[in-house]
Amino acid sequence: MKVDLLDLENQKKGEIELNSLIFGQIVRVDIMHRVVVWQMAKRRSGTHSSKEVAAVEGSTRKIYKQKGTGRARHGSIRAPQFRGGAVIFGPHPRSHEFSLNKKIRKLGLISALSLKKQENSIIVLDELKAQDYKAALMLKKLKGLNAIAALLVDGSVDSAVLGSISNLPYVDALPVAGLNVLDILKHDKLILTVDALKKIEERLL
Repeated sequence: MKVDLLDLENQKKGEIELNSLIFGQIVRVDIMHRVVVWQMAKRRSGTHSSKEVAAVEGSTRKIYKQKGTGRARHGSIRAPQFRGGAVIFGPHPRSHEFSLNKKIRKLGLISALSLKKQENSIIVLDELKAQDYKAALMLKKLKGLNAIAALLVDGSVDSAVLGSISNLPYVDALPVAGLNVLDILKHDKLILTVDALKKIEERLL
């Protein structure tokens, strides 16, 4: 399973073999879905909150006398049936995170990488370096690679690369350690370096 090895100027440097155990597997959409749901749950802030009766501001005085008014019996103005009162069984701050088997997470990542290979959306570079922090220059190079919406993955991402893509809305960069299903699927192209390929194999095999 060979692909062209390019540089940032879109010049062919040769060919490189992609490991079929990572890039040539059956795409499990169900597994990818499970992993994405797990990732999104971990990212939820969980700060939603509502007030119970004890937390609502207001007097504890009985609204009006128990008998003789012809109206329903009421005690506190803070009760849930009144406007501005308490919320019953409302949300409280909590973590939405749940556990997911490591084998499932690994299979989801392999499926996402295999999907990108099937779509011919993987670009392999000899290295990923930026001479300066200019976004315009990096955008020009990415346009040359036909990869305006891309995820750049390197063994360890160069700080100049991070600076040059910081103002590009559809481009992100990650080290191999941070590679995940959600970010792979969010981008049209996946740009990997030779170093990234080696470290992906070490991580997944």
